[in-house]
Amino acid sequence: MHLHFLGICGTFMGSLAILAREMGYTVSGSDQQVYPPMSDQLQAAGIQLHEGFAYNPKDFNPDLVIVGNVMSRGQPCVEALLASRLPYTSGPGWLHDHLLRGQDEDQWRWVLAVAGTHGKTTTASMLAWLLDDAGMNPGFLIGGVPANFGVPARLGGTDFFVIEADEYDTAFFDKRSKFVHYEPRTLVLNNLEFDHADIFPDLAAIQTQFHHVMRLLPADGRVIYPQFDTGLQAVISKGCWSESETLGGKNADWQAIKKDVAGSSFEVYLKGEYLGEVNWALTGKHNMNNALAALAAARHVGVEPSKALDSLSRFLSVKRRMELLGEVAGVQVYDDFAHHPTAIATTLDGARPGCKGRLIAVIEPRSNTMQLGTLRAALPASVSQADSVYWYQSPKMSWSPAELKTGQTFTDLAELKTSLLAEVKSGDWIVLMSNGSFGGLHQDIMQELTHMEIH
Repeated sequence: MHLHFLGICGTFMGSLAILAREMGYTVSGSDQQVYPPMSDQLQAAGIQLHEGFAYNPKDFNPDLVIVGNVMSRGQPCVEALLASRLPYTSGPGWLHDHLLRGQDEDQWRWVLAVAGTHGKTTTASMLAWLLDDAGMNPGFLIGGVPANFGVPARLGGTDFFVIEADEYDTAFFDKRSKFVHYEPRTLVLNNLEFDHADIFPDLAAIQTQFHHVMRLLPADGRVIYPQFDTGLQAVISKGCWSESETLGGKNADWQAIKKDVAGSSFEVYLKGEYLGEVNWALTGKHNMNNALAALAAARHVGVEPSKALDSLSRFLSVKRRMELLGEVAGVQVYDDFAHHPTAIATTLDGARPGCKGRLIAVIEPRSNTMQLGTLRAALPASVSQADSVYWYQSPKMSWSPAELKTGQTFTDLAELKTSLLAEVKSGDWIVLMSNGSFGGLHQDIMQELTHMEIH
């Protein structure tokens, strides 16, 4: 059977296409921007790629077209698809119908879904690692590349399947959140606040989608969430028919108490009972909370906490989550995916204890929400831990970070780089934050540093 993916180079769609190829399907796909690393991964999997959307999907002779949520009415291939009467479905819809079944056609996989505004990728990566290190060989589909695996997705060898469950809409013909299709048995809700202003009018609309997925949990399923997250409290109050466990907070089921300022060592308690401690390379309160969620979810499928705590010490994080790109003359350069005020603040708060020099934040407000300026009032406070802040204003932005009166704003990346390198000193940490490639700025800075005399 031949599947053709529209919008194949997105993280979710690309990973899904690779899984389909692994399942034995013939796969082709198209996208507007076909470039590495996703294009390399797809071609290595034997997937034919086509650049652009000005064509008729019938030209590929597919049996089924998988439509990504980047596609919209008016695009030539979408209009041709609808006129052709070719069968089509969404990525989450195909995942639900063809992959989230166990090896027996009547047996659904045990889906462990990780949802929330922040921390989904890291928590899902931790959870997949905890199961794998316990010998459970899970499948997974994650919106990043876990360093413990080196790939964003795999089928796995058992019915356990870990998925990063985001709330973005499914397709132009299905405006439900993607995670509604996953029917999890274990559901982690990391946190909830307003985001995706291009999709949702307000927080209440997102809370409605979160409650939709909660309604799908069976009675013996389990929802795991932080005790004092106000956004999630409103969701839980709408009704919960499954088992539940809470994280953090004075009376929560799961608690973490850090043993050092950075949070690289902390103790874990379950219902007041000491389970052990974690010593790892990660830092920040947010990662301690992510760890609690992963521990609780792993326990739901039978991983002993003592084993899971030991596994966490060997967790290697995720690409682009405070990823150290290198150190030159005492200057450390990090790449981080943060693109929301809370995520920016969390990243810098986690970095601050370990940085002995100046903490320099270089930020591209690239997400649709940031380009619209919906949350810009929260940005000055989000960078309070930084000693110096550089903003990049892309042509797509409807506002200017100069309005924030915090740091420096540049409309040209070359000028930003020149100004940044003129002030950098040994001991500084440069943290570049963007959910895109940032125009190759990471690599340019690293290359320039190698040719500089830094004091």
